[in-house]
Amino acid sequence: MADPREVREVLADLRAEGEEVDGLVAGLPEAEWGRATPAAGWSIAHQIAHLLWTDERAVQSAVDPEGFGREVAAALASPETFVDEGAERGARLAPAELLARWRASRSELLEVLAAQPPGAKLPWYGPPMSVASVATGRLMETWAHGQDVADALGVRRVPTARLRHVARIGVRARDYAYTVHGLTPPAEEFRVELVGPGGEEWAFGPAGAAQRVSGTAWDFCLLVTQRAHPDDVSLVAVGADAERWLGIAQSFAGPAGAGRAPGEVRR
Repeated sequence: MADPREVREVLADLRAEGEEVDGLVAGLPEAEWGRATPAAGWSIAHQIAHLLWTDERAVQSAVDPEGFGREVAAALASPETFVDEGAERGARLAPAELLARWRASRSELLEVLAAQPPGAKLPWYGPPMSVASVATGRLMETWAHGQDVADALGVRRVPTARLRHVARIGVRARDYAYTVHGLTPPAEEFRVELVGPGGEEWAFGPAGAAQRVSGTAWDFCLLVTQRAHPDDVSLVAVGADAERWLGIAQSFAGPAGAGRAPGEVRR
C-alpha cells in the first residue's frame, strides 16, 4: 500500500506538470492549435485532446467502473485506432472549449484521486492500478505530450525533479517493452543510474547488476517516452541486454510506437 504522503506528493507533481503544459498553450492564437507536432497526424490540439480524453477516462474508472468497462471493451474492439479517435474528437472542439474542458478534467481527476481510500485499486486498460500509479501514469503522459507541444512551438522546457516519476515508470516498464516487441525479458534486473536536473543521483535496480544504463534523467525520459531517437541521447549501456533495451524502451502501454527519427530532438 502506498504511503499517503507519497500519494499527496505525486498528486501535487501531477498538478504542477499540468499547469506547466497549460502555460505552453494558454496564450496561443486559435490558428496555432492546428500546428503539427512530431507525432504524425497530430496537431497541438490533438495532444491536448488526448490528455483530456485520458484524464476523463481515469475519472470514469474511479466513479463509474461499469461505464469504464464498456470503454475498455470498445478499445479492445479497435486497438489500433481508439487512441487516435479519442484525440480526433477533442481536436475538433474550438481551442477555448478544449482548453476549458482539459482544465476541468485535470481538476476533477485530482479531486477524485485524492478522495480514494487507502489501498484502492482502479481499473485501467491493463491490470488495476493503485492511486499513486494512476497519478504517476498521468504525469508521465502529461510530460511526454507536453514535450510534443514544446517541440512544435520550438520551446526549450526546463527539466524539473518531476522527471523522477517518468524515469521510474520507464524502469518498471522494462519487461513490458521486451514483451510488446515479442522478446523474452531478461531474468536479471538492470541497474539504471541517472543524474537529475539539480545534479542529484537517481538509482534503480541492484548496485551489482551486470547490465547497466547511465546518463541524465532528461535523456532517459525522452528515450522511454519515445520523444528522442536512441542516437540523439547520451545514455551509456553496459551489456548486450541493456543495449537492446535502449532500442525498444517505452514507458507507455499499448503497441510499440514508431518513435522519433534521428535528429528530431530539440535541446
